[in-house]
Amino acid sequence: MSVISPRSRGEAPPLPRPRSRPASSVPRTDDVRRVGRRLRPSAEDRDVLWLYLLTRTALWTTAYCARWLFPADAGTRDAGPVLAPFERWDWGHFLNVARDGYFPTGNGPGDVDRDNREAFFPGFPLALRAVHTVVPHWTAAGLLISFVAGGIAVLALVRVARLYLPDPRAGRRTAQLLLLSPCAVFLAAGYSESLFLALALPAWLAAHRRNWPLAATLAALATAVRVSGLFLAAALALHFVLTARTRADRRPLPWLALPALPALLYTWYLQSRTGDWMAWKHAQERGWYRRFHTPWDAWSTTWESAFGHVQTTGYAFMFQAELLAMVIGLILTALLIRRRRWPEAAYVGLSLWALGTSYWYQSVPRATLLWWPLWITLAAWSLRAPRFRTAYLCLAAPLSTLFAVTFLTGRWAG
Repeated sequence: MSVISPRSRGEAPPLPRPRSRPASSVPRTDDVRRVGRRLRPSAEDRDVLWLYLLTRTALWTTAYCARWLFPADAGTRDAGPVLAPFERWDWGHFLNVARDGYFPTGNGPGDVDRDNREAFFPGFPLALRAVHTVVPHWTAAGLLISFVAGGIAVLALVRVARLYLPDPRAGRRTAQLLLLSPCAVFLAAGYSESLFLALALPAWLAAHRRNWPLAATLAALATAVRVSGLFLAAALALHFVLTARTRADRRPLPWLALPALPALLYTWYLQSRTGDWMAWKHAQERGWYRRFHTPWDAWSTTWESAFGHVQTTGYAFMFQAELLAMVIGLILTALLIRRRRWPEAAYVGLSLWALGTSYWYQSVPRATLLWWPLWITLAAWSLRAPRFRTAYLCLAAPLSTLFAVTFLTGRWAG
């Protein structure tokens, strides 16, 4: 449709009316400033990021020193590659999947690579492969993912802590306790914990703001990274049930099924290549003895391994740490139930059930990094009792250094 202006009809143009132009054509300076304020880091964010950078620097320094003080060959004059301390344990599985895929030697079940790489969900390897297109060194690419994701995670943790604790120091304190925790080295290594937290914590924030599509999408991405995303999905579903009051509140219910999709797709993919619907579980069993056992049997076996003089000292020490972490998790779950924090109790409790019903305990200390209710609870105690904070830091500092050196020198599991 053509538009004929007043000037083309020979008419005088109308006088401008004394009112503003339509809102769509007016620069919304207030909106721009509001968005800018949201994107600009607050003073608290800058403090937390500064702490995050300092703790990363401390871990990198520890890695550099450990590389020289504890070389693989005691008689060598070469400390080895600078990033070699971070190329430990699960990193090899993530690297193999990112570089070669899950089934590099063939398609049939008889050709499955027996390094049990199917036990690892594809989220982190996919991210690693993507970053590797920009960062050619695989280990550097993995460290970069964890570094960026860890920064996002601690900023999200600050905001999650504000949901529970009114004290303005709560966010910084919670981040401090997490970053100085005994297993904090795994947040800096090329492992999946940082990436998982960078997705799970914003999902929890979105759920508290009742943005269920965003919460479900982030939880689905977290599930693609770690099976713990399913525990997060269960907690989100319970939170939805407890907070949905009206019919309008219940409309986003179908979104809660989304986090299960990555696990289903991964299961289907493994079955299509191996013919085994339980390929992920069987890989866990082959590599880490994760066959179902009753909780008391798992406790008994771990106790025997820790104190029965049936393992070398390195393994025995790790099993002792597993027992301690399990006790902490049980106490935390009991506290959450007592305070009627049902979604948080479900999240931690499901994690404990998964880790505490295998042949023996494995990776429970690492799992504490994912229990944000633990760090918020400890922060609350430290804010009420300054002596508790002092005691925690005095105990956590040497343990954190010890665990870091143990991991960085390849002695984590004996």
